[in-house]
Amino acid sequence: MRQTIAIAGAIAGLLAWLAGCKVVGPDYKQPSVPAPPAFRETPPSNFKEAEAQGWRQSQPGDAYSKGEWWEVYNDPVLNQLEEQVSISNQTVLQAEATFREAKAAVSAARAGLFPTVTATPAITETGLGGNAAGANVGVTLPSQTRSVFDLPFSATWEPDLWGNIRRSITAAAETAQATAGDLENAKLLYQSELAQDYFGLRGADAEADLLTRTEASYQEYLTLTRNRFNGGVASDLDVAQAESQLYAVQSQLIDLGVQRAQYEHAIAMLIGKAPVELTIPAEQSLRPPPPVPVGVPSELLQRRPDIAGAERRVAAANEQIGIALAAFYPTLTLNGSVGLEAGSLAKWFTWPARVWSVGPALAETLFDAGRRRSVVAEQRAAYDATAANYRQTVLTAFQQVEDNLAALRILEQESAKEQDTIQSADRALTVSTAQYTAGTVNYLTVITAQATLLTAQVTAVTILTRRLTASAILIQALGGGWQSVDLPSEQAVAAAERDKRIAPK
Repeated sequence: MRQTIAIAGAIAGLLAWLAGCKVVGPDYKQPSVPAPPAFRETPPSNFKEAEAQGWRQSQPGDAYSKGEWWEVYNDPVLNQLEEQVSISNQTVLQAEATFREAKAAVSAARAGLFPTVTATPAITETGLGGNAAGANVGVTLPSQTRSVFDLPFSATWEPDLWGNIRRSITAAAETAQATAGDLENAKLLYQSELAQDYFGLRGADAEADLLTRTEASYQEYLTLTRNRFNGGVASDLDVAQAESQLYAVQSQLIDLGVQRAQYEHAIAMLIGKAPVELTIPAEQSLRPPPPVPVGVPSELLQRRPDIAGAERRVAAANEQIGIALAAFYPTLTLNGSVGLEAGSLAKWFTWPARVWSVGPALAETLFDAGRRRSVVAEQRAAYDATAANYRQTVLTAFQQVEDNLAALRILEQESAKEQDTIQSADRALTVSTAQYTAGTVNYLTVITAQATLLTAQVTAVTILTRRLTASAILIQALGGGWQSVDLPSEQAVAAAERDKRIAPK
């Protein structure tokens, strides 16, 4: 017994020494990505003041620091809708469940550091017939029955000699961090999509208001034309042309209802409701987009949750290389068992009923036809693919910011020019109306001026809607106020799952 204890102690000391060895495999280094010193596109004029003040200090920059970026638009209805995305959107809830699944996987991987203990209690009844019982003495004896009561406990432990278990834990934690980034990215994506649909809906409301006012104006022109026809100073052609102008606007106004209904249904889906459950009252106010501080491209790496998630997947892929390399080294398994065995329950807890065994086992693969080498090559290729995806995610983020900076800058210029167009078209309509009333021009001149003015006004509403949509996409491209420090650490991911497991129900 003392000799066995001494052997077990020596084995434990050896294992402790081996466990302190460095894990096999490459150390992780974050892949380098190209980050230009500044964006190519310059922000619009109303963004420059906010840019000079800085991301945190600018107003309404406080909304970004809280992650409630939609508050910059100062729209209570939009605020109320956006708050429901994180709670009711089913795709966001799916991402949240995936994050919880990944956290549970960390605890599952951590369990590999500890022994597995099993108990297999059994009661066995063995019967021998008379011939079998007396076979050794050549006579027939009475039948015999024997009972055996077993209570064995066994333990198996595979020490993490080469770090494959520790790397599995780290890879699981890094994957959980990546899914946390996916969750935040899903929230940001659908919050931005809701804002875009909302601005589209408000654009439809503004256009409907414009067409309603135009309808009233055209009705007045129709009345004027009919009066002139009844007075004998206008032809029926003028009346028909005025009627066609009015009916065309009324048709556009009716058709606009389809577009608005689709936007409203899309918003309902984004907040996890059936279309019948949501009604958004019409409003006609559209304001220019607020300023959005942009910063420098290098800051984008710390602001985007999808970039953070892609980087964490690269780290997890690096761990898989080490796990594959550990397969080239021998594995040591320590097995032990202890228990009680007796012929009756009364003798179960006596000292002679004890049974035990202990011993290590060493295993090494001598030939696998190149399987392990292929697995290592496979994991290195997977790492390269994941790193390439990370770099592509960064480049895509740069492109999204540049695209929407360009859109905002160009649309701002176009909006100013469109206002000039509206003023000129309105003046042309006033002059042509006066000339028609005086009888110096025909009604076709008035119709042309009316059509030009309406087209310019509709275009102005469309441009303003596009500016608001581009600003929402830009905020999404900039991360919506999210920071990489918001990503849970590896320790926090593992600790959160352990605390949840031991907490009282």
